[in-house]
Amino acid sequence: MIFFTADTHFFHIGIIDYCDRPFRTIWRMNSCLIDKWNERVGKDDTVYHLGDFSFGSEKDMAETVGKLKGKIFLVPGSHDKTKKLDRLGINCLEPLVNISINGQHIVLCHYAMRVWNKSHYGSWHLYGHSHGGLEPIGKSLDVGVDGHAFYPWSFDEIRKYMKDRPDNPYLVKSRVTQD
Repeated sequence: MIFFTADTHFFHIGIIDYCDRPFRTIWRMNSCLIDKWNERVGKDDTVYHLGDFSFGSEKDMAETVGKLKGKIFLVPGSHDKTKKLDRLGINCLEPLVNISINGQHIVLCHYAMRVWNKSHYGSWHLYGHSHGGLEPIGKSLDVGVDGHAFYPWSFDEIRKYMKDRPDNPYLVKSRVTQD
């Protein structure tokens, strides 16, 4: 299976207040995030993490990565140190990635975009950074943990969500006129 998530912010004490997360300590937050991740993700699954993975030391992050199931691909966010995360077994990608799953074109980025590659032709855009506070446009979705009860989204959940969403409304129309 394939999953998407963002904005876990492991070991980031400030995110608890910033996002009004229901935890008293980062240890409880980290434990909840790991449990919810592993409740859905199997050891052979793929997880695309769309940025802001962790604020911890390399030792803390290594311990966390060791507890998470699945093969992790990271689209870096505002706070990610990709060289450090690469050493820990996370596959760090470019900040803007185009993938295709079962013929579905998907644009991945930590940041939300108003238009994206093929956005007028059924393409999806998955992002994070906004912690569930930004209204989606067209077939876009914030896959961050704050908007999904701290769970990663499965590809099938996103497909169901996108089914009735319109294509991006910002289609650039030709302004060429004939003489």
